[in-house]
Amino acid sequence: MPSSKESPRSALAAISLAQQIAFGPVLFQTVWALRESGLLAAIDSCQQGMNVADAASRTGLSRYAVSVLFDMAVSGQVLARQEDRVVLTAVGHFLLHDAMTRVNMDFTQHVCYHAMASLLPSLQQGKPVGLQVFGDWPTIYPALSQLPEAAKHSWFAFDHFYSDRAFDAVLPHILDLHPTHLYDVGGNTGKWAMTCAAADPALRVTILDLPQQLALASVAIQQAGLAAQIDGHAVDLLTETPLPAEADLWWMSQFLDCFSEEQIVSILQRVRRSMKPQARLAILELFWDRQPFAAAEFSLNATSLYFTCLANGNSRFYHSAVFIALLQQAGFRIEQEFDQIGRGHTLLIVAPSP
Repeated sequence: MPSSKESPRSALAAISLAQQIAFGPVLFQTVWALRESGLLAAIDSCQQGMNVADAASRTGLSRYAVSVLFDMAVSGQVLARQEDRVVLTAVGHFLLHDAMTRVNMDFTQHVCYHAMASLLPSLQQGKPVGLQVFGDWPTIYPALSQLPEAAKHSWFAFDHFYSDRAFDAVLPHILDLHPTHLYDVGGNTGKWAMTCAAADPALRVTILDLPQQLALASVAIQQAGLAAQIDGHAVDLLTETPLPAEADLWWMSQFLDCFSEEQIVSILQRVRRSMKPQARLAILELFWDRQPFAAAEFSLNATSLYFTCLANGNSRFYHSAVFIALLQQAGFRIEQEFDQIGRGHTLLIVAPSP
């Protein structure tokens, strides 16, 4: 597990990192311009590297534009100089070719970038002030279908990138429980519901979510030909609307991280009151302290600030000990626990405490 303790660092290294942070948005936009203009790909295609004149000719940018981008990218260790040419560094290679990095950059650019200027007022007010860049909503979730196309595409691509691999990996664990009726709480686009229904034609799935999300999911479910197995139940989990009580397995995937600690306890207590005897709750979550790599921990903690500034103003990816304490407070005990599912997810199978 990555350590939170500071490693020894010279004063020169520390002040250098401080400048990288101070100009971090400039470097991000430099890389974005290099990628979107085709410069990164053009440099990658030239074994001997590329000079300013060739790059300008290939992309239609002026020599001035190419030169300032090259200079900043070299300082940012994205490119390296070889005489009068530049080549991609290993960092530049991943920025161009790595699918996870591309998804993260698109999400940052199209969803988070302008909104993050409102991080401090979001923290002070306890609400997603940054969401105002897209419109007047209390949270981002009812707004998803109405976001600008680039933001909507990047949001769902980001969400699916991390959940899809986890869904494939976690499915055998869920089928081992032999559910006959599954409640997909916070079903989002219906992807998990469709995964389960396709894997077990005898399984009935009900998605519990906001009406706007059910409308989005229903389109995909109809297209997949699974409407006979999957239905929806409109509910706002932050209200006292009664919950249905027929399922033998309740499922929450990256759902509870969308709420504050107090809200998590309240939601879990409502679910516990509605669960049938012998029913179980399966929770798939990302915990920043259970990531094997520092980059994953960094990414999760950065995404927590997206929740702060854009999503709802009061949620985050939790430390596992904090989350487990909330489960216990709500009257649940852990029966099974599986780490490192998909891209660092944890599966908890929990039951009401005696």
